[in-house]
Amino acid sequence: MRVGVMIGPERGDSARKAARMLDDVAWAESAGLDTAWVPQIPSDFDALTAVTLMATRTSRIELGTAVVPLQAQHPVALARQALSVQAATGGRLALGLGPSHHWIVRDMLGLPYERPAAYTRDYLDVLDAALSGPGPVDVENGTFTVHNPLGLGPVAPLPVLIAALGPVMLALAGERADGTVLWMADERAIDSHVVPRITKAAASAGRPAPRIVAGIPVCLCRPSDVGAARERANRILGEVEVSPNYQRMLAYGDARDIGDLCAAGDEAAIAARFRRFAGAGVTDLSVRLLPIGNDRDELIASKHRTRDVLAGLAADLR
Repeated sequence: MRVGVMIGPERGDSARKAARMLDDVAWAESAGLDTAWVPQIPSDFDALTAVTLMATRTSRIELGTAVVPLQAQHPVALARQALSVQAATGGRLALGLGPSHHWIVRDMLGLPYERPAAYTRDYLDVLDAALSGPGPVDVENGTFTVHNPLGLGPVAPLPVLIAALGPVMLALAGERADGTVLWMADERAIDSHVVPRITKAAASAGRPAPRIVAGIPVCLCRPSDVGAARERANRILGEVEVSPNYQRMLAYGDARDIGDLCAAGDEAAIAARFRRFAGAGVTDLSVRLLPIGNDRDELIASKHRTRDVLAGLAADLR
């Protein structure tokens, strides 16, 4: 199992976001992590722009988006942007994308959120044609009528990963993509729900075994502070639980909330949790660092302690 870290804009001064992300990805590469994943937060920094910036401070680490919402832009526009970013990163981009959630697409963007799986399938028809360029993109399906020249082509294989939670989306990810990017999925949900469906679909389509990228919060702390870590996870990350998509994913597993998904405790406890995810079929773990503390200095110290343990575990789990 490969281990990576989520690097996002976080809250705070916009002028400092880019510098903080660059410092974090420089650490991730120097620590030997395999991947860095940039969440696309609806109200914040653009994930593909962040990936391009991160490439300027790194040379080896894979840089992924987790995930770009499809409805926000036309598939030709996304393909053009992704191919440009892939060239800028020297072929290190992993394009994570997905149909997002009703509270983002409908409530925030004012766009329809109907039949998201069917929309994703039609979107991939166009995106796949565009990513296989250079050449004309000629696709007509139930959603798109596209006849667009495109002079860009991939400089290296460009993995496409689909955020897939339900059975239909998991089948689509297996049939049409290189894997899936997960959030709110615990070990049992991955082992019994995600892996069988996506793997069967990939095999039926003659595709290689898919990547399973699982995102979880992680906090190194004393055993007596595990409860505080889980409470913090619920407080700062718990808003995602209002999504019916995530609620259905939770129902497939044992976790009741994001706090239950948090790998919290000493190094041995975190290592044991990581190994359970690997045993469930996870190929890539995406760690959301979750520091705890009473002030800024304590939070920074907690983050750095967790990072040090993460680097050691990443080497052990390869």
